[in-house]
Amino acid sequence: MLQEMLQQISPLDSAAMETARQHWDAIAKPLHSLGRLEDLVVQLAGITGTANLPPRKKAVLIFCADNGVVAEGVTQTTQAVTAAVTRNFTMGIASVNALSRVCGADVFPVDIGVAEELHCDGIISRKIAAGTRNFAHEPAMTREQAERAILTGIALVGEKVAAGYNLIITGEMGIGNTTTSSAVFSVLQQLPPEQVTGRGAGLSGAGLRHKVEVIAKAIALHQPDRNDVLDVLSKVGGLDICGMAGAFLGGAVYHVPVLIDGFISAVAANCAVRLVPLCRQYLFASHCSREPAGKLALEALGLRAYLDCDMCLGEGTGGVIGAKLFDFALAAYGEIAGFDAVGIAPYEKLQ
Repeated sequence: MLQEMLQQISPLDSAAMETARQHWDAIAKPLHSLGRLEDLVVQLAGITGTANLPPRKKAVLIFCADNGVVAEGVTQTTQAVTAAVTRNFTMGIASVNALSRVCGADVFPVDIGVAEELHCDGIISRKIAAGTRNFAHEPAMTREQAERAILTGIALVGEKVAAGYNLIITGEMGIGNTTTSSAVFSVLQQLPPEQVTGRGAGLSGAGLRHKVEVIAKAIALHQPDRNDVLDVLSKVGGLDICGMAGAFLGGAVYHVPVLIDGFISAVAANCAVRLVPLCRQYLFASHCSREPAGKLALEALGLRAYLDCDMCLGEGTGGVIGAKLFDFALAAYGEIAGFDAVGIAPYEKLQ
């Protein structure tokens, strides 16, 4: 079923992109003087297949899941924090909720693998498992679970598009997920764990060294195949990473832009692009995470972040801030007068 879904992904609409470029050149300002904001709109036209672009209705999909590797002492907090913060999303009191109110985005927490049973309004319940297994001793999940989680992410994007949303922001919540994402990225890029692993939510130096050792031993134990994304995810990944990878693929399937948040989100994007390289054309890098491999993960995608705020919070917070750029870019694209209206001659393209 996954392969059938992925075969629907197609390149961007080049005619719509050219029309958008011509529109930018016809409005009263120096050519390409809004830089990457102009490129953003051109890419958006290619994604949607039209140069007539309405405002963006924004949805933040936060994939929440626990990770069995937490049992190895690779985090400062316990697994219970995952459920607690997920509940906070539903009450509107988390960091991403505050930023989303400014951005005009709606927040949708998704229980794709929280260990606890959550009984509160506002949760999208798509639990694949009550957290992953401890990959220090056994594979994190089955291949079938990884595929189901990816399909869940694709389906959620489809549901939000059907509900009128046309910009998807990815987020995650899961204690231990900097460990899983570092493990996945280490395998995909053939980089040593110590180069791609950070302190997460505040480990000591000794704690960081232990985290690196756990990742290195798990990779040696399971020998994940870097050329088989599902193998890597099932052995050392997390359900939140799988869900986000699905959301990125879903953007390409349903022709909506999807924003990468921080390091964990960027690792998920790397997984999606390895499954379908064309998926990259539908992605936008909101910011560059402070995690050691934050920039490396974006470079592996060939993407440059719009913002560098030295953030590493997760939840989709950087993605929400980046999403506001769409409002600015589309306002300029749709509201700046043309040269005829302002009575000045158009700028010429000079060699």
